[in-house]
Amino acid sequence: MFRILTLAACLCWLATPAFADEGKKETDCTNHVDDDGDGMTDCADADCHDNAACKAGQGAENTDARCSDWLDNDGDGLVDCDDPDCEGVGIRVCKGSAQTEATANKAAANGTPATSVANGMTDDGIPLEALQAMGESTDFFELIGKFGDKDGERNDQVCSDGIDNDGDGKTDCNDFGCRFDPDVSVCRGSSGVRLGIISMVQGGKLSSTATPQGGTGVTTDTYSTQFSRLEANLLGPISLIQNSFFLLSTRLERTPRLTFAMFQMPIGNKGHFLNLNSGGGGLAAGLITTGAKNMFVEPAAYMYRAFEQANGAALEAYGPLTTGSTLTYRAFAAGGSGQTTGSVGGTYIKNNDTSYTYGAGVQLGINVIGIYNRFDTEFLYSAAPTQLAFLLGVKFDQRSAERYPAANLLAVYKWNRLYFKGEAYAKRDIDYSSNSYAYNARLGVLAIPKWLYLGADFGAFLSDPFQNVPASAAANLTKQLDEQQWRVGAHVYFWRNIGIMSLIYRDRRVGGTDTVAAIHEQEIFGNVTFRF
Repeated sequence: MFRILTLAACLCWLATPAFADEGKKETDCTNHVDDDGDGMTDCADADCHDNAACKAGQGAENTDARCSDWLDNDGDGLVDCDDPDCEGVGIRVCKGSAQTEATANKAAANGTPATSVANGMTDDGIPLEALQAMGESTDFFELIGKFGDKDGERNDQVCSDGIDNDGDGKTDCNDFGCRFDPDVSVCRGSSGVRLGIISMVQGGKLSSTATPQGGTGVTTDTYSTQFSRLEANLLGPISLIQNSFFLLSTRLERTPRLTFAMFQMPIGNKGHFLNLNSGGGGLAAGLITTGAKNMFVEPAAYMYRAFEQANGAALEAYGPLTTGSTLTYRAFAAGGSGQTTGSVGGTYIKNNDTSYTYGAGVQLGINVIGIYNRFDTEFLYSAAPTQLAFLLGVKFDQRSAERYPAANLLAVYKWNRLYFKGEAYAKRDIDYSSNSYAYNARLGVLAIPKWLYLGADFGAFLSDPFQNVPASAAANLTKQLDEQQWRVGAHVYFWRNIGIMSLIYRDRRVGGTDTVAAIHEQEIFGNVTFRF
């Protein structure tokens, strides 16, 4: 028994870790050495708690070194491998011994380990100079558009299609833009279904002056503070369909409702796709793009009110016409009945009008420099690679109250800290022999990178008088009055580019008639946007 107790005591003594000498401390908090022998290294040691090198919020969590330093580098409350940022391209320390079959086969074929760098490239296809820059950069936005990357994959739609859309040799989540832009959700950690939240809190003052013809204007002031948007998006790949994508977008701030649904499936393997959606958009994407990508939160309503009348469902086909997507196409057909409620599957019958409505159109994309996608954001967070693109589309709509062909032209130009977007719309009302036009031009300037973004826009809607006065069932057409609007805004990035504080001023003037008063609206409001 004595021998057993002695042996047990010896084993316990051997299993007991050595403690640091009393009074000895970690002398260097950045040398990756346990200086005082207490089992805790650098910032993991309490001795380094007050050391400047161990303070949170000093940079992005984006390299092997930063993902293994026991420090919350980006100050988001998540340390090292607990931070999803440490699952990014080129980061190995959080992968353990796991490696994909493709990586293992490549390593075996080359006779090199999976983490090797050969011919200036990592086995993830990342240039060595970019990998080195990751260790020096405080933000991955400084890498996008550099080191062989082209700034053409920056949204969920193109980052899940299995195609190298911008022709830079990196596909989907291996592309810098897809992997590191917060606008992209499908590449965050898991390739499965994801839930994204966009929240906006808005408060301000609206002054509206109504002036009847020959009368005196009456001004009404309205103040408000509210959650102006609480949007939840469910998105990801469609089960068992490679390179597919789906999006279910809901609005929750009033009554929970599904506002947009989209299901995208590949046609072959050349970058062509079939898209079934809820019919909310036609030639322009302003009505189906989240407000978090609009520099003025809401689209310019006059651009779409008379031209983009929603349908119940739409089928689209799109893809490249030339190698490198210099030319792209999109064709669509849509149908519905009654009038939309703004929710998927929601229609209502007004004035006993059960007419079936339908429309069809085509759109040509011309990418002169770079690659543009209609779901791209209007915000600049850091200096952008040059981009010049045009979209030209035509369509025909058969509505319950009118029939019309329409044309849309969109131009986008980005250069360094400058963003410009111009759009024009026109239609010919067949039944009422009337023409309508609308245009909008907006300019964004990144005054201070990663800090301050300024924007302004101006536009108008113009309509010829109806040659044939609509019947009462088409009375909504008489609301298409001439108007013009200008807006200015300042946006401060308070948390990377996913937390934005905005101050926006809007001036809108709507012309009157003999029976309708002219309206002059002036609105100033603050808006806080955060998405995750």
